[in-house]
This record gives sequence, structure tokens and C-alpha cells, in this order.
Amino acid sequence: MTTRHLYLARHGAADAFGQLTDAGRKQASLLGERLAGLPIDAVWHSPLPRAEASAYELARHLPGVPVAGAAELTDHVPYLPDPAETPASWLGFFDGYDAAEAASGRRLADALVERFARTPDRDEPDTHEVLVTHAYQIAWLIRHAMDAPPSRWLGLNSANTALTAIDYRTGLPPTIVMFNDMSHLPAHLRWTGFPATARP
Repeated sequence: MTTRHLYLARHGAADAFGQLTDAGRKQASLLGERLAGLPIDAVWHSPLPRAEASAYELARHLPGVPVAGAAELTDHVPYLPDPAETPASWLGFFDGYDAAEAASGRRLADALVERFARTPDRDEPDTHEVLVTHAYQIAWLIRHAMDAPPSRWLGLNSANTALTAIDYRTGLPPTIVMFNDMSHLPAHLRWTGFPATARP
């Protein structure tokens, strides 16, 4: 049985201009240390600066592993729910999105799944790939792995550099190995990217 192991991470903490902060660089470095014991084949990143910088920071701990951008990983709304599917707390968030933006976001989401959530053929080797991306893209891949309705990406947030892992195995549905795991981060670097409320 062939397995495609995807390790998904939101970029490190960033400032208001989308640039990685010192805390974000430390988060990415600690994630790289955690991944260093795995046979990583490639690191892919969103084209946005905060994700690219995070990818190169974590890759310092993965000597010889190629790092490359992937347009499918860019930050976008993957699916625009209709009002009946939208929780009340999200209704105002989608004000101003038009049909063209919704269609473009869905095309990108479909391309993301097509490229990275493909179950391998039996004759392919096992692979281990890191995707440094954004919260919505991680939520979309989790929703896809669960075969949940499209609107279920809503509310699946990820902390900066938290680790999510999904295995795609020949002949089986995807397996979510972990979601939003922050065990590689000290307490003061956890939960960034979430609203500023009390966390466990």
C-alpha cells in the first residue's frame, strides 16, 4: 500500500503588512526541528511572503529538501456558502464577495485538492510533503478528507505553525492523523492566529 503523507502548517505569526515577525520565525524554526526526523521529500509554500519566509525558515532544518512555491496554496476563500449554510457569526464576513470571486476561489480550491490530495497509485513510492499555507486552505483539505459538505471548512481554524497531518493511502479514504497540533511550540508561542481569548 502506497501512502502520501501531507504535513500541513499555517505560516508563522505575521505583522499587519503580511511579513513574518520574530515570533513567526521562531515558530517556523521550531516546526522545522520537529519535522527534521521525518523523510521529507519536498516543502511547498503559498506565494505570499509570510508563507514563503516560513517555508525557508523551517527548511533550514531539512538539508537538501527542495522548497518551491505552489499557487494553489495561496490564501483565498475556498467556498462561498449561501446564507442558509452560513453560521450567523460569519454572515457579515462574506459581504462584498461577488459571483466572480466565489467562482475563482472554488477553482483554486479544486486545484488544491487535485494537486495535493490525490491518492497515490499502488506502484508509486511513499512520499512525505510539507505544505506551508493558510488557515482556510488547511480547513478545506480537512473538509475534503472528511468528505464533509463544502461549507464545513468554516470554523476550522489553525494556529500559526500548528501541525496537521493527513495520510492518503491507496484504496482507502484519507486519514486525518492530527489537527492543529502545537506540541513543538512553547506556551507563549501557541494559539497565535486565533482571536485573543483564553485558551487551554
